[in-house]
Amino acid sequence: MLRRPGRYALRRLDPEGVEFQALAEESRLEGYWMLVRLADGWRDGRNRFRRRGEVMLAAWQDEVLAGVGGLNVDPYVQERREGRVRHVYVSAAHRRQGVGRLLVEAIVARARLNFPVLNLRAPEEAFAFYEALGFKRVEGEEFMTHRKRFRARRAKAKAAKR
Repeated sequence: MLRRPGRYALRRLDPEGVEFQALAEESRLEGYWMLVRLADGWRDGRNRFRRRGEVMLAAWQDEVLAGVGGLNVDPYVQERREGRVRHVYVSAAHRRQGVGRLLVEAIVARARLNFPVLNLRAPEEAFAFYEALGFKRVEGEEFMTHRKRFRARRAKAKAAKR
C-alpha cells in the first residue's frame, strides 16, 4: 500500500504506549537498540526530553505509529551547549514515504531556535540520508558521525540591516 507524506502528523511521543512498544520491538529485531535505550531512559527518568530546546516527536498515520525522533542537549559535548538528534527510527512499513525527512526536518527547525550546532551518530546505511538533509560528515569522533551548523541569529540580523 502506497502512503503519502502529507498523511502523516507529528505529535509528541509517549514512550509508554503500546504503539511505541511495538515499534521498539521492531527496531530491536532489526538490530537497532536506540528505541530500547529510549524506553529505558524514559522509564528511569534519565531522559524525558524536557530540558530547554528538547523534544521527542512521533509521526502518526491515523492511529498507526510510523516513526520517532528526538532532540536533546548533546550529552557528549561538555564545554558548550549543542543539540543532538536522538533515536530516529521509521517502521519498515513506512520507509521511503518521507517520514524520516518529516521527523528530522522538524528536529532541525526546533534545534535552529535553541542551539548553534546539531550533532548525531548514525549507522553507515543512514549517512546518505543525513547528508541529503545538509549534515556534514565528521571524522575521528567517537560519539558523532555528522554535524549541522546554524548561522548565528545576530549575523542574520546584521545582514538584514545592510
